[in-house]
Amino acid sequence: MAPVSPPRAWQRMLSGRRLDLLNPSPLDIEIADIAHGLARVARWNGQTLGPHAFSVAQHCLLVEQIVGLLRPRLARSWRLAALLHDAPEYVIGDLISPFKAAVGLDYKDFENRLLAAIHIRFGVAPQLPNEALSLVKRADTVAAFCEATQLAGFELEEARHYFGIPPRSVRVPRLVPLATAEAEGEFLSRFQRLAG
Repeated sequence: MAPVSPPRAWQRMLSGRRLDLLNPSPLDIEIADIAHGLARVARWNGQTLGPHAFSVAQHCLLVEQIVGLLRPRLARSWRLAALLHDAPEYVIGDLISPFKAAVGLDYKDFENRLLAAIHIRFGVAPQLPNEALSLVKRADTVAAFCEATQLAGFELEEARHYFGIPPRSVRVPRLVPLATAEAEGEFLSRFQRLAG
């Protein structure tokens, strides 16, 4: 009987990198791969209005914008962390929160290891301080409220129940889902401004 080899645990990226999903190395992470993947992953499982899906790339841009509205003098590294908060989804996709809860903690551990490698690659602390984590989470929740009410068909009361009421100080412009190439370009452009 032939020995059984372990299943392949890496993904080849368009950059040519091979990212080991079980033990991700910062050296195998490229921002172009992240932007390309996130622009093609749909938020809300694609259940949004418009001719294009609202991508995770756009969501990340929105969260980074909201972080800036909540804390205008925030350090650039924390704003970069906000932009990259869902970066692991370029590999693992955007699982909706109810499904993540059903999958359990092993999924979250996997996601956190990949995010730590991404942070290291781009000069962000692998583990953010609690203050930064709370701020990004708050901005993520505000973004979810805006997306839910503008794009995903939620009534205001339903969105308030799940996401709370956004602060009055946060004025988010009308959300318009972009074509993938445009979302990818905007994500890369913002990354370069924050990382440069």
